[in-house]
Amino acid sequence: ASFHWSWGPKGVQHWSKSYPFCGGVFQSPIDLQTPLLQYDPSLVPIEVHNYDLLAHEQLTLGNSGHAGEQSMYILGLPNRYSAVELHVHWGSPNTPAGSEHTIDGKRFAAELHVVHFNSKKYSNVSVAADKSDGLAVLAVLIEVRSDGGLFTIDQKVQVPAFNIRHLLPLRLDQYYRYDGSLTTPPCYPSVLWTVFRNPITISHTQVLCLQGAEREPIPVPLDGNYRTPQSTDQRVILVSFREGELGAAI
Repeated sequence: ASFHWSWGPKGVQHWSKSYPFCGGVFQSPIDLQTPLLQYDPSLVPIEVHNYDLLAHEQLTLGNSGHAGEQSMYILGLPNRYSAVELHVHWGSPNTPAGSEHTIDGKRFAAELHVVHFNSKKYSNVSVAADKSDGLAVLAVLIEVRSDGGLFTIDQKVQVPAFNIRHLLPLRLDQYYRYDGSLTTPPCYPSVLWTVFRNPITISHTQVLCLQGAEREPIPVPLDGNYRTPQSTDQRVILVSFREGELGAAI
């Protein structure tokens, strides 16, 4: 049975009562701390396919469970993963920073997640969701441009038909990689996380557009919809870049 769950400190404390995995190990997000990073030369650049098509059409396709030739998918991971959903985590007027992953304690304005399932092995996302190799999420840290205020219109993002490639950093070769979980109930530890190193910068208008593009059944509260960092549980965070080799952020 599915139980209603909510955000906020009080709500989050109750997650594990109905969803035991939320109180378990290998949870996400985590603080990507420099001492835990380990360079792995085998981590190849992420390849995104059909990410330049319209998000709404693409994700509707993926959600039907049939990962057709035209669906969005990524290569460069252990399996082929097809996209099924995207959503954004953000802060509130009181605490504007609302990314879930943090880098050495720094929280960004927001965080975009593109959720994929292992379409090579499983027939749809529901079957894959609780399997150890079932899901892969691409995470993009977002900074918000303060100049121009709320009236900046950037034609790159139109809702709901926007080009998702524009929401990823230019450099898809620099990222953090670790095994973790869904950051909302049921918190299955089934996610191979790829958190891109370089944040993207968007306008306030684009943030509002992305928030409007949410298709989640849960009404989004005003006090931020991000989960705070979880215990690293002795996990190693692999990185595809050598420390100090900063890529050009966009």
